Formats: sequence, C-alpha cells, structure tokens
Amino acid sequence: MQQIWKQVDEYVTDLLCPNDRILEEVLAANRKADLPEIDVTAAQGKLLQLLVQMKGAKRVLEIGTLGAYSTIWMARGLPKDGRIITLELDPHHAEVARANIVHAGMEHVIEVRTGNALEQLSILAEENTPPFDMIFIDADKPNNPQYLNWALRFSRPGTVIIGDNVIREGEITNRHSTDPRIQGVRTFYEMLASSERISATAVQTVGSKGYDGFMLGIVQA
Repeated sequence: MQQIWKQVDEYVTDLLCPNDRILEEVLAANRKADLPEIDVTAAQGKLLQLLVQMKGAKRVLEIGTLGAYSTIWMARGLPKDGRIITLELDPHHAEVARANIVHAGMEHVIEVRTGNALEQLSILAEENTPPFDMIFIDADKPNNPQYLNWALRFSRPGTVIIGDNVIREGEITNRHSTDPRIQGVRTFYEMLASSERISATAVQTVGSKGYDGFMLGIVQA
C-alpha cells in the first residue's frame, strides 16, 4: 500500500503542484543542513496555502517551523499586507529557516522566533499580540494540549486552527500507549471534544509520508 500511496502523491503533485524551483531548493537546503525530513508533502503544503486563501487570512501563527517549507507555502497564500509569526525551538533549524525564507523572498512576511514555543507564546501574550486568523500546530506532540490552549487564547470567532500528525498511523486509538506523543494527541482530541469554543474534525491522510492526518477546527466564540 505504501508504494501506491507514494505513486498517487506523485501523480497529484505532478498535476496540481508542479515543480517549484524555490521550494525544491528549500527542501534541498534542509537536507544539506541535516534537518529531519518531516516536512509536509507538496500536496499538503498546497492545501495549507489554499486554506489561508479560503479563510482570507492576514495573520497566521505557526507553532513548529523546522526549515520553513510549510511556512513559505502558507505565506504564498497571504495578501500583500499579510504576516506569519512562526516559532522554532532549535536554533540550527531556525537559522536554516531564515536563510530559506530570504531565498524565497519572504523575509518581509515571515518572522521566525527562536526558543521554547510555550515561552515564546507567553512572550506574545505579554506583547498584547492581537488574535490570528489561522493557527497551524505542528510541533512536539506531547505539548499539543498546551498549544491548543494558547491557540484558543490567540483566537477570535472564525479563527481556523489546524493540527498536523494527529492520526499517528492509527495509534491514537490505543489508550494504553505509553508513547507521550500518542497521549499528547489523545488529550488534544479530548480537549477539542469538550470545548465549547471550537468545532473540529480530523481527516486521515495517506501518501509518501505514510498514514497520518490533520485536525481542522474553527473557533466559535
């Protein structure tokens, strides 16, 4: 099945996400810098870009930058006065991301903040940062519940919140799992289910990166 998923991904990408020199060079720079190859696929990056456009988002928060591949995809969906703040724990990853952002000509749109995401979110709150139109959570999964709390804090009615890697090859159904990533995602789901502030669902995905999925939610109040 993995081979079929990969072939379908390549088919969709070839037709709907044709080769983009800048984005290919971003991925090459990430590999050269020994960043983990855990970026979204091109088709998923295009999905994020389309969601930014569908929402008409001007302000985007991304929790988890890596090499800024997904960041650049989203930035391309913003209007001229749009802006992304993206948070990255690892200084090396952040350095690579900044270079990639400059290479993509997006340095006027994207701000990379380096450091522990929970601390950076607290700093954003101290700065009285206004709500975001869209928030993409794609960082360490054990902290997903805390990231959701912060995402709701930085939201207003209509804010779209997206979470990546929320299926974990189906392991989210294993309530006995001792993997903190699984338990973090399970608690994340439980919070979504119990919150009156957000209406959410999850979509399972298969492709060249395996079996996983996205959470899609919209803030109600």
